[in-house]
Order: sequence, then structure tokens, then C-alpha cells
Amino acid sequence: MDEREGMSGMEQELRNAGAGSSGRCDLHTHTLASDGMQPPAENVRLAKEKGLAAVAITDHDTVAGIAEALEAGEQYGITVVPGVEISTRAGGKDIHILGYGVDFRDEQFLKRLAVLQETRAARNEAIIERLRVLGIGITLEAVIRGIGRELKPDESVGRPHIADELVRLGAASDMRDAFDKYLAEGKPAFVSPPRISPGEACQWIAEAKGKAVLAHPGLYGDDELVRGILEGGGFAGVEAYYSDHGSAEERRYLEMAREYGLLVTGGSDFHGSRGGVIFHGDLGSVTVGAEVLELLKA
Repeated sequence: MDEREGMSGMEQELRNAGAGSSGRCDLHTHTLASDGMQPPAENVRLAKEKGLAAVAITDHDTVAGIAEALEAGEQYGITVVPGVEISTRAGGKDIHILGYGVDFRDEQFLKRLAVLQETRAARNEAIIERLRVLGIGITLEAVIRGIGRELKPDESVGRPHIADELVRLGAASDMRDAFDKYLAEGKPAFVSPPRISPGEACQWIAEAKGKAVLAHPGLYGDDELVRGILEGGGFAGVEAYYSDHGSAEERRYLEMAREYGLLVTGGSDFHGSRGGVIFHGDLGSVTVGAEVLELLKA
């Protein structure tokens, strides 16, 4: 993997623990705080076990897992990058914006994320209703019970949790099958409520002292839309290295990043294993060089 490109700066809450200028970094992982399968501390432990220098915690529309991850970073001697993945809407598609180095204690930022979590909750109810119309006996209460623990106020239910319940009900063979049949864009139970724009997400991230990166552009299937989003400004980088990007897509977005003068990031989009199936990529399967940490602090 090309290490010549890095990503943008963070100014606080980045804890270096002797990572130095060597090693690898996975800059896109999820935890129980959103739709991942593991506690934040377990992501950090796994990153250490896999020999990574750093791991980013980038849960959907929440920063609830960061404090625990930072504490684990101190324990395991690994750099933890505080982040978030914000859900936005543009060109008729859901667009995800990664924020790195955000001040996860910033009150305004937390209030803004709380609004996004309310939107996610309304979307979940709409998805459940569509599935019931399709004849599937699913309830949101059963989805939450399936998580196996009480959710904290700033944690959220995601589509993978709904997919888990579809598997338990026998409506899908595994999580990927659940998405392919029902939950992916264009499928019968896909719901996308009104959301903020990518530009607004970039502004929120900047005001929380972070840097914005366009997540997995290859998933949107529309490079003209990607260009339009980037031309709107506010971005420090593009996630060219990604579990579901092929080599052609990597090259294309590397070139696009250079064209727009943006930095390049990468990560696995690790969510954990469900029924033995890892959705997107395993932690550490997609990385960038640890020199990005210097750029993060620049």
C-alpha cells in the first residue's frame, strides 16, 4: 500500500504512546457505541495484537466510545485517534464524512450529534415498518434485545443490528444476505431520511477542532457526485484505501486526491464478526503508514 500520502491534522486528544514514525494505522473502525460488535477497548487491544501503531475510533454519529478507547490506548501503549463518521445526504445518496481529531467533549458538537442520533432512530422505525409490510415479524424491541445489553443514551441502533435480527428470524442467512435482500440502497427496506449536507458536516467537524475526510467514495457509484462534494470544500482528505475498494478504485481516488490537493487516508471499516462473517474488513486489514500521525498533528 502506498504510504506517500497521509491525512489531515488534529490538535488535541491525540495520545501518542511511543508509536514513532514506523508501523501501520487503521483509521476506520466501529464499536458497540454504534453498530460494531466490540467494546472500544477491545478494538484497541486487537490493534495492539495485530502490531498496529494506531487505531481510529469512528462510530456512526456518536463519540461515545472514544473515552474508553483512549484509556485503553494508555494501557496497551498504542495511539488512539478520536473520530466520528457523520451521516449526510447529497445527490440522492447517503454520504459518510469521517472526522478526525474532534474534541469529543465539545458541547455544541455533542448537541449536533444528538440530533443525528434522533434521525437514525426515526430511520430505524421506518425500516422496521417496511420489513413488517413485507411480512417479516420483526420489532425494534426485539432488535434491541438482540444486542444483548442496555444501550447508553448516546449509543445507537444501526442497520447491522437489524440485520442480526433478520438472521435470527430466518429471513436472511447472514448479515450480508440481509443487506443484499432488504437493507442496502435500492432494496425494499432501505430508508434514507433527510440529513445534513456533506458541507455542513465538514463545518461541524472543523468547529469541533477536527479534520474532515470523505469516506469510501467508491461505494457511491458516482464519481461526478464525489467531485462535486469535494469541490464544495471543507475537506482535508479522501479515504482512498478501503476494504471494498479494488485496486482500480484506489488508483482513481489517489489521483483525485492529488488533483484536489487533498491528503489520502485508509481504514478497514471494521465492525467485528457476525455469525462468523466479517462485514467490510477485519481490523488492520487496510492501513496507512504511521507517518500520517505527524500530519494529523501538523
